[in-house]
Amino acid sequence: MNFLDCYPNSLTQTPNKPSNHRNRRIKIRSKFDFDPRQHSNHHEPVPFDPLVADIERKREDKEWEKHYFERSHPEVVHDSAAPGHESQPEWEDFIDAEDYVNDEEKFNVTSRLLVLFPKIDVAPDDGYVSEHELTEWNWKQSEKEVMHRTKREMDVHDKNHDGFVSFAEYEPPSWVRNSDQNSFGHDMGWWKEEHFNASDADGDGLLNITEFNEFQHPADSKNPKLLQWLCKEEVRERDSDKDGKVNFQEFFHGLFDLVRNYDEEGHNSSHQSDNLMEAPAKKLFNELDKDGDGFLSDIELLPIIGKLHPSERYYAKQQADYILSQADTDKDGRLSLTEMIENPYVFYSAIFSDEDDDYDIHDEFR
Repeated sequence: MNFLDCYPNSLTQTPNKPSNHRNRRIKIRSKFDFDPRQHSNHHEPVPFDPLVADIERKREDKEWEKHYFERSHPEVVHDSAAPGHESQPEWEDFIDAEDYVNDEEKFNVTSRLLVLFPKIDVAPDDGYVSEHELTEWNWKQSEKEVMHRTKREMDVHDKNHDGFVSFAEYEPPSWVRNSDQNSFGHDMGWWKEEHFNASDADGDGLLNITEFNEFQHPADSKNPKLLQWLCKEEVRERDSDKDGKVNFQEFFHGLFDLVRNYDEEGHNSSHQSDNLMEAPAKKLFNELDKDGDGFLSDIELLPIIGKLHPSERYYAKQQADYILSQADTDKDGRLSLTEMIENPYVFYSAIFSDEDDDYDIHDEFR
């Protein structure tokens, strides 16, 4: 049976262009960040719905164009005609979603989930969405979003438009240029030539789109040179006594919590005393210290570098686990179509809301 046949009353009609009365309009969140520091502890979830993600990217592109224009032409910063001046989304932004938006500008989530469910339920196609299928789906959406931003950045740095970026062409982010000597990204090697060269997998002195993407997002790289560079950066950042290595105290008071929180997702390390955690920290330290000299070198950090810098797939799994914890009503470890439809806010939270936010949050999902 076709999925749409199961829920015939949930579908909306293709809307006409809405009137000016917008008390319950679609409100797209703004999550654009001009300071994308690689060591940020906060990771913004990628929209579950690729249709919503595309709308967000269009709005983000407008904000980015405005920011870039203001940097390039400071003399006209206050000109209302500057690109990206409109901060609120226009109806044209939703043209691809119009089949799911009714005349009151309410987004029909049920219709979207009916379309998306069979695209997620693929391994195997058994009428249920598993944690693995959710993770793969979220990861695919994340990769698309990351590459979109990388291409946008590459267009700026590729001054001669040859499809490659040389170090001479590359210009570090403004927050690096404006930072002081002790702030992240300036005193360390991020965005500098060593970082650039480590990202140059084929050693030709230029970064293609894949290499530039890994330069921007080294946590997702499998390039050995870049992973070793990440290890060196960890030593450089954690080495408080500047002896070129990480001793146990430097490991315990910097790196161990990151490893433990990776292994125990959602665990709050602040609730555990140092005395309780010192023994497992010492055990891991000794396992990593292959030469037994009482210090960790950059090479010895390599086995845990993926935990110190979690990949997009790690966050995709976290997002999948959260979705399951909220929508898996019968607690069988998987989602049925009914469970997804009955828990719409799990998939569309913080994206569609009323302007004054004083009504039942589920009212918009009709």
